[in-house]
Amino acid sequence: MYARVLAVMPLLLSLAACQGAAVKPDYDLTHDFAGDQTWEWAEPRVEFRPSDDPRIGGELMAGRIEQAVAEQLDARGLRPVLESKAADLQVKSYVLVEKRQENVTTSFGGYWGTGWGGFWGGPAVQTYPVDYRQLTLQIDLLDGDTGRLVWRGIESERMSERELTPSQRDEQVQRLVSRILAAFPPY
Repeated sequence: MYARVLAVMPLLLSLAACQGAAVKPDYDLTHDFAGDQTWEWAEPRVEFRPSDDPRIGGELMAGRIEQAVAEQLDARGLRPVLESKAADLQVKSYVLVEKRQENVTTSFGGYWGTGWGGFWGGPAVQTYPVDYRQLTLQIDLLDGDTGRLVWRGIESERMSERELTPSQRDEQVQRLVSRILAAFPPY
């Protein structure tokens, strides 16, 4: 029995490591989210920053985000507003790409040998900066009557160094949007 637990433990730890921290949204405590039943897009629906980076912007990525948001809001009981009606919430999203840097430390050396008199090499530590890009998706929900921000969810992840396929981009957007809207409604 003990051997089985030890055999399964690495799997459980690796699954736990894959789970990201829960999104902690910011929201208006006075807003009654229980009364919200419909939504519509605020213009512009999706904003890209920087707006001049063609690798992240464009109609294809905006369409992926719009579809994923619509599916997640539908799963939470919110429906798109019918024409000529006022929506309870307006939705707006932002895609931000920032250059980031982290320090990576490696160590090597520290060996003992025999042979011709033996030798010792002390350990060496090397720290160097690594540049990467961080992708952040932000979803804002605005009050349909006043246009005031009532809920905001943000999720980020490190961008891959290699180009993603369309299905990988779709999977990335679905993952980010579902993580963000998992915290909605806040009650």
